[in-house]
Amino acid sequence: MMNLRHWSIFAAAAALMPCGAHAANPVPAALAAPGETVVATLHAEGAQFYECKAGSDGKLAWAFREPIAALLNEGRTVGRHYVGPTWELADGSAVVGKAAASAPGKTAADIPWLKLDVVSQRGNGALTGVTTVQRINTQGGALTGACEKAGAFHMTPYAADYVFLRKGS
Repeated sequence: MMNLRHWSIFAAAAALMPCGAHAANPVPAALAAPGETVVATLHAEGAQFYECKAGSDGKLAWAFREPIAALLNEGRTVGRHYVGPTWELADGSAVVGKAAASAPGKTAADIPWLKLDVVSQRGNGALTGVTTVQRINTQGGALTGACEKAGAFHMTPYAADYVFLRKGS
């Protein structure tokens, strides 16, 4: 769960991300959601948090821990994205997803595009009935490679667009 320290770091990360228009790119076939209707598309700005951990080979490497981001609509904060992964709107509606498919980001510095199946919901509002979330148009957020001290943390600023879909029209 996000605490005040995380929000401070998040705010600093969001300030580092470029703002402006975000052109939609075609969604790769692996992320398509045939028969589903777009409920909302929100822009996210925040950070991906990583922790230095020993891998199965015993070597220390950065491992993804959690996202922290503001969800924006026309530049106005309307919700937040955090561990789960969870998307929660100011209207009280929220969904939790599980990765179902991925496609590479545009560069090695960009986190992958994702298709996530919604596994739980709460509240009533704009996200009620959402069945799929697509993460597209990613910028930044990737961190790979070795690290030096187990338990160390690192945050990498990122931006993405999240498309919320539901089955039917």
